[in-house]
Amino acid sequence: MSRCVGLMAIVAWSAVLLPAQTQPPEPAVRTGGPVKDSTELSAKQLMTPATQAAIARGLDYLSAVQRPNGAYGSAIYRDDVGVTALCGLAYLSAGHLPGRGKYGAVVERTLQFLLNSTDPAGFINSTESRSHGPMYGHGFATLFLAEVYGTTPRREIKEKLKLAVNLIITTQNREGGWRYYPQRKDADISVTVCQIMALRAARNAGIEVPKSTVDACIKYVKDSQNADGGFKYQLRTNRHSIFPRSAAGVVALYSAGLYEGPEIERGLNYLMESIPEGAIFRQEAHYFYGHYYAVQAMWHAGGDHWMRWYPAIREELVSRQSRDGGWSDPQHCTEYGTAMACLVLQMPNNYLPIFRR
Repeated sequence: MSRCVGLMAIVAWSAVLLPAQTQPPEPAVRTGGPVKDSTELSAKQLMTPATQAAIARGLDYLSAVQRPNGAYGSAIYRDDVGVTALCGLAYLSAGHLPGRGKYGAVVERTLQFLLNSTDPAGFINSTESRSHGPMYGHGFATLFLAEVYGTTPRREIKEKLKLAVNLIITTQNREGGWRYYPQRKDADISVTVCQIMALRAARNAGIEVPKSTVDACIKYVKDSQNADGGFKYQLRTNRHSIFPRSAAGVVALYSAGLYEGPEIERGLNYLMESIPEGAIFRQEAHYFYGHYYAVQAMWHAGGDHWMRWYPAIREELVSRQSRDGGWSDPQHCTEYGTAMACLVLQMPNNYLPIFRR
């Protein structure tokens, strides 16, 4: 079993990106990773007509609210690179690429905004946004550039992507994590998962990422896990477990190439205590953030975890969609909530390489 797990980790970190597809894969969605159950439904079976309609309305909404400069976001998140990148990822998850597909022009404008927001040091940020923690935005934006570069290998994308990746590598702190700003000071689990996902996607796209960076990150994430299987916010403060950051912690381990082990099992068991209740919505802080990561964790786990989780969150999200096609998020902005909801609902598509098992 140890040889199998090691091989999976090597394959995960050396995979080559494949072009985005235009139709959901059938009949099976599993492409690798540990099998927990022998039966899983196809993307077509999981993504009901109501789900497909909700996604289409969500993408239409995002298209309508995109700013002329290609950015997304409102209020303090106006022109936020993180929100913009997540909106772009929502389109990539549906098979739309820069200049290709129904929303090709939308994705191209998103790409250009993020490229224009990358400074000479590789930091992707917008002065228009007043949100705290710009390394969140940098991580999501780097992830978007890496996913785009795998299908659109343009020189300008590669140059900016390499700079962005290098900034992440050089700002990792001594504990192995990252924090709100590109400085080697402190770290937290939430910002750290954004960076390791970006590095995983970049490595998949052929950008060099030192093994030492990944190993240090794995240690930091493991050290952040509590005895109950959840994750603390920081190693020395905010030590209690909560659902959103615990979902992020599990995904950080998967992104670093760990697919099995006690940390994964304890984390999944903790998350399953918060399984969605279908169309019955439970108000909770960082709702979309938590479910964005939780659905990824369950997707990687597969089997019973996935088959119980996805239908429940699918029904909950479809029931919450607003009449205009968006999903409201009072903590951030509607563009953010809509992008996150679309990403969650489209997980069975298996289009984005970073989400592939």
